[in-house]
Amino acid sequence: MAESFDGDWLALREPHDAAARDQGLAALLAAALPARPRVLDLGAGTGSLLRWLAPLIGRAQAWTLVDADGLLLRRAFAETEDFADAFDWPATYATRKTLLVHAPGGAWRVEGLVADLRDAPRGLPLEQVDAVVNTALCDLVSADWVARIAAACAARRLPFYAALNVTGRERFTPPHRGDALVARGFTRDQNRDKGFGGIALGARAPAAIAAAFAAQGYTVHRAPSDWRIPRQDAEMVAQLASGHARAAMGQLRRERSRILDWAMDRRAQAGLMQLAARIGHADLLCLPPKE
Repeated sequence: MAESFDGDWLALREPHDAAARDQGLAALLAAALPARPRVLDLGAGTGSLLRWLAPLIGRAQAWTLVDADGLLLRRAFAETEDFADAFDWPATYATRKTLLVHAPGGAWRVEGLVADLRDAPRGLPLEQVDAVVNTALCDLVSADWVARIAAACAARRLPFYAALNVTGRERFTPPHRGDALVARGFTRDQNRDKGFGGIALGARAPAAIAAAFAAQGYTVHRAPSDWRIPRQDAEMVAQLASGHARAAMGQLRRERSRILDWAMDRRAQAGLMQLAARIGHADLLCLPPKE
């Protein structure tokens, strides 16, 4: 079974994802797409990439949100309706499963597809789309998975956009004596098999994506997209520290007590708004060769 994520965690991280993604690469993607693009979002979760990227594309478009968790997709539709309502954009249902967001530049047609991505690209409607996108996905998958996706995209000359891939550069501030230990355990957890047919890429994801698509003749653009979590965002940084600690304990069981001490200290600091974090990410845009 591939990794799944809690919807509340995805909601908590959404504004940080939005602030971190590189708008320059998004603009390049938008310029490469046809007049009414059809976008396939892999591992879409609650639809945060749709809500960030669709306004930047800025015209009529169709999205297929793909996730193995149907409950997350249901939440994606509800949260996208709320997003539209905040801007006073009408949101209606063309069918029971098709949401239309009537944005100023043109309507967004949004559909969901429940699918297990472990066997991708098998089962994906690649022949019906103009681009494949994802966010915070490719560091979970294997090198073989990326190679298969690259070959499938190349066969149809589809752009591939992958946002928020971890780079392994992480720092909590202020420093703590347990930082190196927790980082070691967390890195091991990032590299375990996450259910995508082999060892997860973790921080190797940006290089693996670039190599796989370059081998298919693509031009690869890369930009940093680090999370910068300020002290004032106590809930986010506390959840981040707790997640690091849980992952580290799963890999370094003999160091459980030291990791717990680190987690307790970090949560106390977060509660006093004394803890900040910077988590390294990179965005990649892979564009097919021109005909």
